[in-house]
Amino acid sequence: MKPINHVIERARTHPMRIVLSEAEDLRVLQSAQRVSDERIAHVILVGNTARSRQIAAAAGLDLSGVELVDPLTSPLGPALCQSLYELRAAKGMTLDEARREALKPLCFANLMVRLGHADGTVSGAVHATADVVRSAIQIIGVDPSFKLVSSFFLMLLCEPFHTLKGSLIFSDCALVVDPDAAQLAGIAIAAADSAQHLLLDQPRVAMLSFSTSGSARHAAVDKVVEATRLIRQQRPNLDVDGDVQLDAALVAEIAERKIEHSQVHGRANVLVFPSLEAGNIGYKLAERIGRAKAIGPLLQGLRQPANDLSRGCSADDIYYVIAVTVVQAQAAQAAQTAALELEGRS
Repeated sequence: MKPINHVIERARTHPMRIVLSEAEDLRVLQSAQRVSDERIAHVILVGNTARSRQIAAAAGLDLSGVELVDPLTSPLGPALCQSLYELRAAKGMTLDEARREALKPLCFANLMVRLGHADGTVSGAVHATADVVRSAIQIIGVDPSFKLVSSFFLMLLCEPFHTLKGSLIFSDCALVVDPDAAQLAGIAIAAADSAQHLLLDQPRVAMLSFSTSGSARHAAVDKVVEATRLIRQQRPNLDVDGDVQLDAALVAEIAERKIEHSQVHGRANVLVFPSLEAGNIGYKLAERIGRAKAIGPLLQGLRQPANDLSRGCSADDIYYVIAVTVVQAQAAQAAQTAALELEGRS
């Protein structure tokens, strides 16, 4: 079974409520019907309901299994507006501004997640990444376990010609431009958690560099070495190698020659890039030349799942991101339940 099919099957075992804020885009409507028909998620479409139905009818789509919410007429509107005002008043937002902003589909969708009316959200087919991420951070908020929101790609290697098969996490390839050592450690830990939730395998982290085990001396290498030290301090049970070159991260024979006390042994499934420049180039090389399937950018470090799409995405891309968002929401729900049980025993 292809790796993404494992994600889809896991999503189907416990569908979560996923809200899509671009309800007038045909690709979003196509993916919404498919996800609903396959019972992967309970889909909520936020936008102009009449326009959504019109576009769906013209395309022969059946949205009978999808919940349609128009912010202008929804009974949720007043509570969501008040919540936004209370959240942003200290930043200077007035009640009138909150009323206007909350009724915009992107903001409305994130407020639904914040207030528990949905379990996760997917946007970006129409909205720019900067707008999607800003709204998610401001409304859904950063998970207190992390200090920043970062991104990752789920890279799928499942073609017959791929000698390395399976799934890899690439991080950060879309958000944090030049992380310092502490930020890089946080990105790596978040990416390891993402791997734990999605790959059904123990995370094995490679902190990538142009150096392996101090073979080169440079401030850029020092950053990776320090980040690796911080990871081991914060997550002593996490397998991590760094500084490490890509070949030593993925090829056991090379790792054996280059790394004296390796924890990953050339079997990394989480690749952490030292900068956004390296990460963005890396995932696009894997996608365009290596013909890996890239799903993302997916966000990590938020209180609840909110994921971005490329504006050039296909309906299939949206479908896959919704499935991943469901699995992330399942993990968030399980963590919340465990925390409440622990609190009840204390």
